Amino acid sequence: MFNFQSLLHPVLTGYRSFEWLPIFVARFSMGLFFCVSGYNKLFIAEKHEDLIKLMAKIGLPLPELMALFLGSVEFFGGIFLMIGLLTTFCSIALTIAMIVAIITVEIDLIIPKGIGFFDWMSWFLYLPQVMYVIIFVWLMTTGPGRFSIDHILARKLGGDDTSSG
Repeated sequence: MFNFQSLLHPVLTGYRSFEWLPIFVARFSMGLFFCVSGYNKLFIAEKHEDLIKLMAKIGLPLPELMALFLGSVEFFGGIFLMIGLLTTFCSIALTIAMIVAIITVEIDLIIPKGIGFFDWMSWFLYLPQVMYVIIFVWLMTTGPGRFSIDHILARKLGGDDTSSG
């Protein structure tokens, strides 16, 4: 006999048994994105020079060092995210990098001046860096998921938390 309530419950509350999948996809795809971005900033001379020029233009001190630092955070943070190693620390570091990018570049150079609050919020929320921050905060709160080195290490250390997918 068909039970409508048993069908409705997972529609309203989600399918917790598949929670690992979006966690894995978000962590891996964000890691891949930032690994490639950091690689370009570190190892592609033209992109590295463009980043140095941008950092000098927006007035960051020591633009050469800052470009090297940002590229390294993105490249190594991306690799670590893909394998799920130190996920929370990488998410924090990349969140800080995205907030700095939003404040120093995106707000001044992308969002038009003199627009109303709701238009400004529309532009702001459309920035990809804002979505990256949201995903990183989500990863910090859900954990890296069961298909990660962090999960394996936590289990070996006695922290068998099965609630994080």
